[in-house]
Amino acid sequence: MGYQYDTLIYNVRIASMQDNGFPYGELSSHAIAITAGRIAALIPCHDALGEVFQQANTVIDATTLIPQDEGDKTKLPWLLPGFIDCHTHLVYGGNRAEEFEMRLQGASYVDIAQLGGGIKGTVEKTRRADEPTLLNTAIKRAKRLCEEGVTTIEVKSGYGLDLNTEVRMLRVAKSLEQHLPVSIQTTYLGAHALPNEYAEDPDGYINFICEEALPHIASQHLADAVDVFCETIGFSTSQTERVFSSAQKHGLPIKAHVEQLSDSKGAVLAAKYGALSVDHIEYLADSDIPLLAQSGTVAVLLPGAFYYLSEVQKPPVSALRAHNVPMALATDFNPGTSPIASILTAINMGCVLFQLTPEEALRGATMHAASALGLHDRGVIEAGKLADLTLWDIETPAELAYCINGHRPVAVYKEGKHV
Repeated sequence: MGYQYDTLIYNVRIASMQDNGFPYGELSSHAIAITAGRIAALIPCHDALGEVFQQANTVIDATTLIPQDEGDKTKLPWLLPGFIDCHTHLVYGGNRAEEFEMRLQGASYVDIAQLGGGIKGTVEKTRRADEPTLLNTAIKRAKRLCEEGVTTIEVKSGYGLDLNTEVRMLRVAKSLEQHLPVSIQTTYLGAHALPNEYAEDPDGYINFICEEALPHIASQHLADAVDVFCETIGFSTSQTERVFSSAQKHGLPIKAHVEQLSDSKGAVLAAKYGALSVDHIEYLADSDIPLLAQSGTVAVLLPGAFYYLSEVQKPPVSALRAHNVPMALATDFNPGTSPIASILTAINMGCVLFQLTPEEALRGATMHAASALGLHDRGVIEAGKLADLTLWDIETPAELAYCINGHRPVAVYKEGKHV
């Protein structure tokens, strides 16, 4: 017989993340029907489910996937959208554990830099690493994220700073899709730091990005977006604007590392160019927030770097909230300032360090993270979206924000397929 649905999942509580007036967008007493990797329908359970069962090739009673108390067989698991880690740097050579140890033994940042460490150390190791080496280490890191229910990961380049290595990083990032049940969005972050060969000529390096690297990367469809580290220790707003302008000419959307260490007005510039997101933003001025609201730009909060660097300046969460600027949340997984391979830990940090509510944090790692990547087909459980789903043995979604390393999904579905 011909089935209308590939899969039907029932006996679940659904934290849809829809804006339906209920916490977490809850849809109680609904079954979810999946066809061709997408959510075909959300079916109220007071409908004749028996008839619907006949229309599905596979029917899953979610309660059979979790342990049930002997005295209570009615416990329902929660179904959430797959998590989206919308800001990572997880393709790189080597690590910086030795530097971490040195710092805690009293070495300064300058001491470490003089010994070839810091970001330039990672650049050197990444340039030396061949594609299989970069891929194997990236698979291990991404696998850790997937174990917690991450189904989409954004991966930035930026540890090559020359064309060959940046291209190699972007190729490796995209190829993760062939090894793990995950979608990858790639971002070209050539303007991450100044390479040694341009140490005395930062504008020359911007010329190289705009005139050589970006045109090649765009022509090869290696990047889904372009990012810049606009900061006192990164690139000026005028240099940043040149990269933004070049990205727009090549049809690539913009993201920006801004206001992490100072108020450089990078967020204002990003909003002017309609950026998908502004990331870090600890020093974002309250007066600049309406510009983000007007441009539809997402504020990406990165509590891992805030924690790891022992920062004290917090992003203006209350003001962002007051202006209805969507707040996404990500791991910022990188070797130097946020080696955190756990979206759930980032969610907890967002609550504890930045005073997000659990609902804000979970929406930040699903629906708002999707918006930060310009993806409109995921991050919410509703008809027509990708069936990227996670099933959890919890009493309330808040448990995922409350407990550190206490939960793993009992099932993950990537485009409708159990993985």
